[in-house]
Amino acid sequence: MALYAIGDLHLSFQADKPMDEFGKIWRNHVRQIEKNCNKMITDDDTLVLVGDHSWGRKLSDCEKDLEFIENLPGKKVLIRGNHDTFWDAKKTAKLNDLYKDRLFFLQNNYYPYGDYALVGIKGYCYEGHDSEEHAAMLVEREAKRLKESFEAARKDGFEKFVMFLHYPPTSLWEKTSRFTFMADAYGVQDVIYAHCHGEARYHDSLLGKVNGIRYSLVSGDYLRFRPFKVMD
Repeated sequence: MALYAIGDLHLSFQADKPMDEFGKIWRNHVRQIEKNCNKMITDDDTLVLVGDHSWGRKLSDCEKDLEFIENLPGKKVLIRGNHDTFWDAKKTAKLNDLYKDRLFFLQNNYYPYGDYALVGIKGYCYEGHDSEEHAAMLVEREAKRLKESFEAARKDGFEKFVMFLHYPPTSLWEKTSRFTFMADAYGVQDVIYAHCHGEARYHDSLLGKVNGIRYSLVSGDYLRFRPFKVMD
């Protein structure tokens, strides 16, 4: 049994959104994902998909994308990404009912993995696209959702955590954030995030050990579409 993670699959089986235009590393990326997952992951493992699963705008527009994810080996846990407009944050429970025993959608809840609770949200970081005030509001909203997940897991007796965010845990100029403080407060072992694409963006946030917590970027192109092993 092992825990793996990868983000930003950007699937488009039902949408006209080829990823080749973003660089040659994206050429045949779906085939690379499928090949690497089948080679590395067994049905006893757990694979966390860290956001931006599909370009489909509505659930009906990304059913084939979710089917592709479902057919990958292992148990699949999904985090909401900024492009995942099919996923209404208020309807996560409905998605979990619809895909029961096939996919697990992680938000305002947790996923048990041995002695660990996996918690995760989309998160947010300021990238200059909106006002700082609006960005701060979104960070607080996401932090509230994350706290609910931690507390639900704690109530059920979990004391070990792995934390997943789609966005980086810090904005460009930050060394700490609302999310890193929460990771420290709950004694998180790993913080896994995605969203950062291209050589110029891979070092936008924390990498490696910080205050005893390991921070790892798992964007698909950063990993060259080979899932990252979080733990055995």
